[in-house]
Amino acid sequence: MHTGIVIGVFPFCCFVLCCSLVLQLLYSSVYDLRYYSMYGHVEKLAEEIQKGAASVEGVEAKLWQVPETLPEEVLGKMGAPPKSDVPIITPNELPEADGLLLGFPTRFGLMAAQFKAFMDATGGLWRTQALAGKPAGIFYSTGSQGGGQETTPLTSITQLVHHGMIFVPIGYTFGAGMFEMEKVKGGSPYGAGTYAGDGSRQPTELELAQAFHQGKYFAGIAKKLKASSSQ
Repeated sequence: MHTGIVIGVFPFCCFVLCCSLVLQLLYSSVYDLRYYSMYGHVEKLAEEIQKGAASVEGVEAKLWQVPETLPEEVLGKMGAPPKSDVPIITPNELPEADGLLLGFPTRFGLMAAQFKAFMDATGGLWRTQALAGKPAGIFYSTGSQGGGQETTPLTSITQLVHHGMIFVPIGYTFGAGMFEMEKVKGGSPYGAGTYAGDGSRQPTELELAQAFHQGKYFAGIAKKLKASSSQ
């Protein structure tokens, strides 16, 4: 059997920030990586997380985007690039995954409105607790060091709690990379992260390595949970 994980990303802004990502892993189960990304930063993190998850035997990770809510005219004025061809996910597809990784940019220390709008549409799943017991993780992008690297994931955990999901942080399992002090590095014990700055800065090798680690670590945990629940 396969374990599935869904990874979700928002359009580039940070779902990695402007991006929302849901990861769907497959091993006897499937995991989704869902995200929203306005400028592509969150999407880059999502791609590395997908690689990390897929490196775990028996796991398949799928990338999904949540719908954009801004009109094309507004996106054009914001200088947002065209969206990628990653498929758009609907709330009713979430229960198919064995685990979820959610990625998005920050907005004043909170998840981007596009991703929040998607979560607001999961009321039917909440009513039936269709996502209860599923593992979930978070990754994100912010504009600056004080722009929400901890508050963004911290305030997003409430979405998981109301659905009865199991939050899986990376803690300090990334090792020495968690203590980097010489270079600017996004991310925290909550999950992988990056800094978008004015949009020109791209995720560094260290930030991408942390994203890969999160995908691999999360897939391992989700795989164990899937195996125990099937016994």
